[in-house]
Amino acid sequence: MPYYASNGYATGKGDQYQQQHYNNQSDHVMNLSHQHPGSNSNNNWMNSQPPPPPQPVSGGANNGNSSEIYSGPYGPALPPPHPSVALGFNQSTFTYDELAAATQNFSQARLLGQGGFGYVHKGILPNGKEIAVKSLKAGSGQGEREFQAEVDIISRVHHRFLVSLVGYCIAEGQKMLLVYEFLPNDTLEFHLHGKSGNVLDWPTRLRIALGSAKGLAYLHEDCHPKIIHRDIKASNILLDESFEAKVADFGLAKLSQDNVTHVSTRIMGTFGYLAPEYASSGKLTDRSDVFSFGVMLLELITGRRPVDLTGEMEDSLVDWARPLCLNAAQDGDYSELVDPRLEGQYEPYEMARMVACAAAAIRHSARRRPKMSQIVRALEGDASLEDLNEVKPGQSLGRGSSSDYDSSTYSADMRKFRKVAMDSHEYGATSEYGNTSEYGLDPSSSSSEEIHTGGGSGGANKNNKTIPSREL
Repeated sequence: MPYYASNGYATGKGDQYQQQHYNNQSDHVMNLSHQHPGSNSNNNWMNSQPPPPPQPVSGGANNGNSSEIYSGPYGPALPPPHPSVALGFNQSTFTYDELAAATQNFSQARLLGQGGFGYVHKGILPNGKEIAVKSLKAGSGQGEREFQAEVDIISRVHHRFLVSLVGYCIAEGQKMLLVYEFLPNDTLEFHLHGKSGNVLDWPTRLRIALGSAKGLAYLHEDCHPKIIHRDIKASNILLDESFEAKVADFGLAKLSQDNVTHVSTRIMGTFGYLAPEYASSGKLTDRSDVFSFGVMLLELITGRRPVDLTGEMEDSLVDWARPLCLNAAQDGDYSELVDPRLEGQYEPYEMARMVACAAAAIRHSARRRPKMSQIVRALEGDASLEDLNEVKPGQSLGRGSSSDYDSSTYSADMRKFRKVAMDSHEYGATSEYGNTSEYGLDPSSSSSEEIHTGGGSGGANKNNKTIPSREL
């Protein structure tokens, strides 16, 4: 079923990004990427040379006849160019030999990361274009034709705040290689909690929040059928050369459906972002994405990780921050909540908006959480914060429906998940990201536990060097 854009919520200043990404050629983009190149070239953390992807089968043809698939707010008569063309690439399918040459035969020196989905290498094409090459693990259960069709659809989802898939390669044994645009500034997780040596200033944090909110709103409200990301977290927000955010990894789970064990590991690795209703029902919706986004907003505000698996901090970030958000909204004092590394350098009215968005997004009741488009408008200052509390006619704010989840039960389940994760033999071994984040050369923490699960209660960066702000 093709994805296309709707102009269903093309009202208000808060939606100008839908028009802007058609007025600027750089605003195309796509949807799934699990990798982001880091800027550190030291790969000593790798103890062994990863095996290169298998040799290719012959005859991979470019599936480029999906002219009916397009994405845009006004439904253009002709489809926009494929991301590979818009990004300056002259092809969307690659041979194994081409990718091997681009990555120096998938050398360790070009390794960006590894994890449950496979290895990611940096590549440089003959024309100088930089790429990130990801080899998906075997066992996806998809055939060549199905894979080609899915990639073709996904790659035609265009938005400036989504990471672009520019091509693919099908290798022997039905192993799939995906080719992404290369983003040079690593992940939000790396800069908030890692060893970047910098502190993200407030304007940069706000810009990252707004950009990622716009990308997620596009997936939820302008793609039909809607795309639920399912794994919103700081390590899936990639940063370009201007520290503009791009949402990565949506669609990847559909292309690489591993067995139940892997899915369980994936859940344990990101449970600090999991919405309460997931623990009770096992179902993920667009409002589950909203909850995860709210957790990420709390990270931007506080500099803390979503959960501490070391046991030093009993409460999750959500449990710790929820009462502080309420107090701050009432008295206007954000000192207990805000990342101390900001040293008070932020605009109070902007902070108030982000705190209000975070508080609304992490509500226990999925029905009471705002849509991502509401969060976009609130962050931009184009809507009253009361809009975040908007309730449709006939909709009750009371609890008791199947979509609601008791706070104490949620906290108990999070403690249970934490114990399972810490006791698991797979913990610290090969979860979704393996021993390192797929997006960066340098792990975001010295502890492998923190890489998998967001362990640790605060930012690890003690250097107060600040990344300069840029215009939103």
